[in-house]
Amino acid sequence: MKTYRNLGAFAVVLLLVLAACAAPTPAPMPEPTPTPMPEEPMPADIVDIAVNDGRFKTLVTALEAAGLVETLKGEGPFTVFAPTDDAFAKLPGGTVEGLLEDIPALTDILLYHVVPDKVLAADVVTLESATTVLGKEVAVKVEGDKVMINDALVVITDIEASNGVIHVIDTVLLPPADLPDIVDTAINDGRFTTLVAAVEAAGLVETLKGEGPFTVFAPTDDAFANLPEGVTVEGLLEDLPLLKNILLYHVVSGKVMAADVVALESAPTVLGKDVAIKVEGDKVMLNDAQVIITDIETSNGVIHVIDSVLLPPQDIVDIAAADGRFTTLVTALEAADLVETLRGEGPFTVFAPTDEAFKKLPAGTVEGLLKDIPALTDILLYHVAPQKLLAADVIDHESIATVLEQDLPVAVHGDGSVMVGEATVVITDIEASNGVIHVIDTVLIPHSQ
Repeated sequence: MKTYRNLGAFAVVLLLVLAACAAPTPAPMPEPTPTPMPEEPMPADIVDIAVNDGRFKTLVTALEAAGLVETLKGEGPFTVFAPTDDAFAKLPGGTVEGLLEDIPALTDILLYHVVPDKVLAADVVTLESATTVLGKEVAVKVEGDKVMINDALVVITDIEASNGVIHVIDTVLLPPADLPDIVDTAINDGRFTTLVAAVEAAGLVETLKGEGPFTVFAPTDDAFANLPEGVTVEGLLEDLPLLKNILLYHVVSGKVMAADVVALESAPTVLGKDVAIKVEGDKVMLNDAQVIITDIETSNGVIHVIDSVLLPPQDIVDIAAADGRFTTLVTALEAADLVETLRGEGPFTVFAPTDEAFKKLPAGTVEGLLKDIPALTDILLYHVAPQKLLAADVIDHESIATVLEQDLPVAVHGDGSVMVGEATVVITDIEASNGVIHVIDTVLIPHSQ
């Protein structure tokens, strides 16, 4: 019995196995489809962020009024220093309403809040200034953990937009007013009425209204009132070439601020002659004039105020022409074409005969010499030494070599008088920018004459 039961159990198992083998193979399970990750939304542009934020209603209204919405929805990138509604509320009463009626002024203010680049906070703090779309700079200053844009505190940074970045500020930025040019600044000041009159008389107004930049050392009315003896404003206004030279001696090309002036020993003026610069303690001197006010900035340069009029160093010809006692000598120099020579660098020593000295010549001599240029030239060159000899040097010589290459004898008499050739030296040491003049009472005639 046991054997049959075992066989029966085996048969059942066998049938189950065969049945399993005969069953159809089930279809494979499909691979699961991956769920796509949700795309991060693109950041909104600057305008949309301002609209959606809720703290910039006045700013948005201003942008709409100024027609700048499409600009700030543009590609950019832009950096916007965005004042909050509270910032606008700090403005004096009626300011916002007035600006909404003055679109050009409103536009300038708004553009002064925009930099044409994307400047994140980490970059802002490395700057001292940034140029706005208005073309004017905002100052950047870091004070501890505070960042100031002009007088506005940055309260929130790096709100990134699709076309730039927003930094939130607590004060509306007001662009600096356009500066007047040098001439208008002088006119508006009130302390430079004589200077302005001189500039007008000399025909230099348009020059000093030009692009420049210029640095002007501006004498006050009091400075003109204290001109040296023999020089008057009225006289200068009648001698326009001299007046123009004096004015140009107060002007330096380029914008030279006080901090740069004190680092110099001299500065070349537009006249082509240098002014000397000397720092004495807390005083800055230009030649003999003291700088009393510095760094008055203008649209085309800078003004430094001085307490004395600068008189340019005069060359030998300038001094002779201005003196009044050497009209015949100057006429002779012009006829002999020696003016430019004696305006040259030199140095020269000129023994200058007065008009009275020329009158001592025989009648008709001067007229004849003005027709005999070679002879006139020789006589004039016999009055010139090619070096600077002050009176103390002259008396140390027995003779002096002249440009004519003939020596001029020197004699010192017991009464202290000094003779050069047959002439007595009557005035000594009139210093010029290119040498010195000694006045004599007789015309010197070279040996060959």
